[in-house]
Amino acid sequence: MKWMIAGLLMATGAQAQDLGPRPVFPEMDPARVQLGQLLFFDPILSGNRNISCGTCHHPRFGTSDGMSLSIGEGGVGLGPDRRIDPNNPPEDRMPRNAPALWNVGATEFNTFFHDGRLEADPQKPGGIRTPLGADMVVGFDSVLSAQAMFPVLANDEMAGHYSENDVSQAVRLGHLSVKDGAWDKIAARVEAIPEYRRAFDAVLEEQRPIKFTDIANVIADFTRVEWRADDSPFDRAMMGGPPLSAEATRGQDLFYGEAGCSSCHSGWLQTDHSYHAIAMPQIGPGKAAPFETHARDAGRIRVTGEQSDEYKFLTPSLRNVAQTGPYGHNGAYASLEAVVRHHLDPVASLYSYDPSQVLFHEIEPADDWRVLTDSDELARISAANELVPIALGDDDVSDLLAFLHSLTDTGAAKGRLGVPVKVPSGLPVDQ
Repeated sequence: MKWMIAGLLMATGAQAQDLGPRPVFPEMDPARVQLGQLLFFDPILSGNRNISCGTCHHPRFGTSDGMSLSIGEGGVGLGPDRRIDPNNPPEDRMPRNAPALWNVGATEFNTFFHDGRLEADPQKPGGIRTPLGADMVVGFDSVLSAQAMFPVLANDEMAGHYSENDVSQAVRLGHLSVKDGAWDKIAARVEAIPEYRRAFDAVLEEQRPIKFTDIANVIADFTRVEWRADDSPFDRAMMGGPPLSAEATRGQDLFYGEAGCSSCHSGWLQTDHSYHAIAMPQIGPGKAAPFETHARDAGRIRVTGEQSDEYKFLTPSLRNVAQTGPYGHNGAYASLEAVVRHHLDPVASLYSYDPSQVLFHEIEPADDWRVLTDSDELARISAANELVPIALGDDDVSDLLAFLHSLTDTGAAKGRLGVPVKVPSGLPVDQ
């Protein structure tokens, strides 16, 4: 079978590049998946019981939220229609774009967040590297499960304003995974709901106390199944099925050839799981160090401390990419064409960037654009850029876009379990 696949790759436009083994998705217990679905969309996990995981990772918006920068706590509405709540605005701005969730359940995905601050590391306790400390990873089945620990502990995402609910109060005091800490308080809410208690009885030892890690583990199981996207026209063509359109085939040849896209967007899922600096324009509040006073975001260096990692961000997978805009670590580009053109000459694109395309609602507009007028910071961003300019015409760009659209798994995009009509807590579900 392997030699057959290799032959197909040689013959169907991937320019003899070995895409490696097909992605592997572990088999999941349907009962755990269904339980994870309910918890994913249930606001009960948020401090103020008003936001679910699905608020910022919704299937209507390609498992993101259709905004450059998300609004979590302190917002009302869904997707691009979400607005700041004037009666309870957020205390902090979200500095980065909500990443899409396609295929993160594949075994090859072991790194999460734009800067990779959560990643598998066999040298670390529990096999997971996290800035939150070794005691925070006990009980998680995987790095994907551990990802759930971050939003529930962030006041601007799900925990809520400082001291306005029992979860945010625990977070403010630094009581996270300890007894009666934030996680215990969230788990207690879930355990108090009879339908959840019965569902966990079916997948855990009966009447064993529910832990936050149990909640995170079943959400991860749901994510593995629901957001699996590996049956696109590209997949079928590579496996000997119907060929891509002529335009998409030309785009595929460019992608794996002259355009050089596959040097970073490699493998079946079009990512090298590594970090690159591509002079992405910096907008929004940034993710500056505590001693910095401006809205910069230097990327991976905040995790490693290595100067060579400055302005580097994780290469995103391109599966269902046509549905996951805006693009970039901060959603600087609203359209797929705009971000493709940025890659052709990143430095020129940085200096000519048009911020009018940004899809979010400002609180402090002057700060949102500060880096764009900071000549020193622009010079540092451009100096770190790794990509050389590529001369492609409009027809070439159109062909590349056609190929990128061929990476869309329409069946996965429609959803498998979908959004539940209601959840056991009885709280409203973002539809």
